[in-house]
Amino acid sequence: MIQIKRLLSITFLSLLLVPIGSQAQGTLADYKRAAEFKENIKDKVYHSPTQIQWHKKDILTYAVQTANGKLYMKYRVKDAAKESLFDTDQLAKALSEKLDKEVDPKTLYISALDLKEDVLTFRHEQIIWEMEGNTGALKKVKEVDNSSQYWGTRDNESVKRVILSPDKKQEAFIQDQNVFLKDVATGKQQQLTHDGRPGEYYSSSIQWSPDSKKLALFKFRPSEVRKLTLIASAPDDQFQPKVFERDYLKPGDALPIRTPMIIDIARDKVFQADLKQMYAQYALSRLSWNEESSAVTWEYNERGHQRYSVFEMNALDGKQRALIDETSETFIDYSGKYYRKDLKSKKQIIWSSERDGWRHLYLYDMRDGELLRQLTKGEWVVRDVIHVDEEKELIYFTASGKNQGEDPYHLHFYSIGLDGKNLKVLTSENANHEITFKEGSEYFVDKYARQDLPPVTVVRSVENGKVVASLEKADIRELEKAGWEAPEIFSAKGRDGQTDIWGVIIKPLDFDQNKKYPVIEYIYAGPHSAHVPKSFNPNYYALNELASLGFIVVQIDGMGTSNRSKKFHDVAWKNLKDAGFPDRILWMQAAAAESPYMDLEKVGIFGTSAGGQNSTGALLFHPEFYKVGVSSCGCHDNRMDKIWWNEQWMGYPIGDHYEDCSNVTHAKNLQGKLLLLVGEIDDNVDPASTHQLVDELVKHNKPFEFMMFPGMGHSSGGLYGERLRRDFFVKHLLNVTPPNWDEYEFK
Repeated sequence: MIQIKRLLSITFLSLLLVPIGSQAQGTLADYKRAAEFKENIKDKVYHSPTQIQWHKKDILTYAVQTANGKLYMKYRVKDAAKESLFDTDQLAKALSEKLDKEVDPKTLYISALDLKEDVLTFRHEQIIWEMEGNTGALKKVKEVDNSSQYWGTRDNESVKRVILSPDKKQEAFIQDQNVFLKDVATGKQQQLTHDGRPGEYYSSSIQWSPDSKKLALFKFRPSEVRKLTLIASAPDDQFQPKVFERDYLKPGDALPIRTPMIIDIARDKVFQADLKQMYAQYALSRLSWNEESSAVTWEYNERGHQRYSVFEMNALDGKQRALIDETSETFIDYSGKYYRKDLKSKKQIIWSSERDGWRHLYLYDMRDGELLRQLTKGEWVVRDVIHVDEEKELIYFTASGKNQGEDPYHLHFYSIGLDGKNLKVLTSENANHEITFKEGSEYFVDKYARQDLPPVTVVRSVENGKVVASLEKADIRELEKAGWEAPEIFSAKGRDGQTDIWGVIIKPLDFDQNKKYPVIEYIYAGPHSAHVPKSFNPNYYALNELASLGFIVVQIDGMGTSNRSKKFHDVAWKNLKDAGFPDRILWMQAAAAESPYMDLEKVGIFGTSAGGQNSTGALLFHPEFYKVGVSSCGCHDNRMDKIWWNEQWMGYPIGDHYEDCSNVTHAKNLQGKLLLLVGEIDDNVDPASTHQLVDELVKHNKPFEFMMFPGMGHSSGGLYGERLRRDFFVKHLLNVTPPNWDEYEFK
């Protein structure tokens, strides 16, 4: 009896030592609940249009999920007529017969819709079909080549191309590294240049002048191309491993040199651009003629991305000048914020710039490069130019940050005159507005939503934004029955004490405000965009499932990400290790002050790609706050990753700042628990970057876990990786042994 009492006392004492928030979390029941949640909410957001598309000025089509399956709708604005685009059961039956396999009408998916009169063209799987609207007769048009080209494939400047002149009388082509001409009628050939040679030859991307009398092209001096070598150790189609290569330039690598050339055929003259004005090429692009055939323009992106220019060369005398010369003390975001529109009839150029601290539009005179005026202005951001109506002299664009008191990332739709006057607000609701607009239409479709507001889709007048038709209103009752609750949208001051930092908080399905929950941050701090979703997405990146295991999950856009002010963005300049961490930590501390259920003694973090770099960096540079990290296919040293992304933010030339931001260099500082995941044949981020980090951790005797996935590319590890990630957090943040995988089904 005494022994039993002693055992009970020990058991009771052990229970007291377990943190309250860790009880009954991370259990088999929680894992099953998370898996069931994913299935229970699948296709449970009804009447939220996708694939919205204008076909005529007042006819649009869209797909919508309903309780009875997916439907495809057609809407005529002027007579307010909504109807099914086709009989779904009939089309599914016809496809089943043609394909000799069952096609379920409730899950029928088609894309690439084109509606002309009574004929509907669409894609189903890998085939383009035509269907007659009157009879429903179905005809196969062609099969689609579904092979994808590697993102890093470089244009072959010497590939054989024959370019026909606008008057169709002559053909231009490259032969023996030089430019040749062929008379179509007689077949007679003429050699126009003689200085092309191996190592410096004329590019086959030839541009004819509109008058068919001149040619513009680049003379090309190639550089050595670095190769990324990958080994597929367990390929599907053979027993032995495969070795393959990819073109893969990295920061600091030599780049090719292009020289713009004009060949005046009639006058037998050749003009060559002066490279002294373009001495540090990252790229020359958009070589094109003006309508009068009197000049060509091209764009010069200077290496280091602190200068971006539009050059012009006169075709009569070869004189060269800069029409637009954009400079920055940090970086010019050419990859995400570039916009140029030539108004040829007005001899003007619309140009985007952040020169006043915010992304806005400017108008230049194309004839002399004079800045005519700044078109938009204020402490807000032009995000995308949707359409320029040259006849009405109007620009239609989306912007964010203009509505005071609203999430500064919300997109709204505006129009403004080319004179910079009469700015019109065409959307007003406190939400993120996704716009579908067709040139020449009197209307646009506005689908607006927030993370906590189901989508509402309306048709509005492009003249004043007035709602002319209510198209659909999302129904989420079945979603809520499954236990879904909207995330909390939260903002707090960043490191400067003034700027609002925005993010979301996701709670477990069985949330109890009297418990304390570990916090997990999903991070992606890539400066090329902002990443917290602003529209309705009930299980974004499976974060709701992760939360259901017993965590508070957050996502935040800290300084250094895009779509705010230039100053906000510049935090990333030569400083990717920052990743907005000072703002993220302050944000979580502010959230926890209002919500005591957030246990900031137990903070985990995970991410993929740039997020993989960030999540490891959290443990290396901020171990006092972040305790557990999972990193997938991370760029752990920016010298190892692709040139365009890393030089865009880290600059050129390569300096000590690259090493200072390296996870590999700082591997010796690891504290906390780290799991590294990588795909064996990742051709986006060199997997050697992860392997080098592993090597340094081993050298410094640091405990960590590592999983390499044979045959897998750039990803978070698929379903297996997701299981590893969840178990790692359950084990190290909840102090619970995860359930055996055989005990529950995971999809």
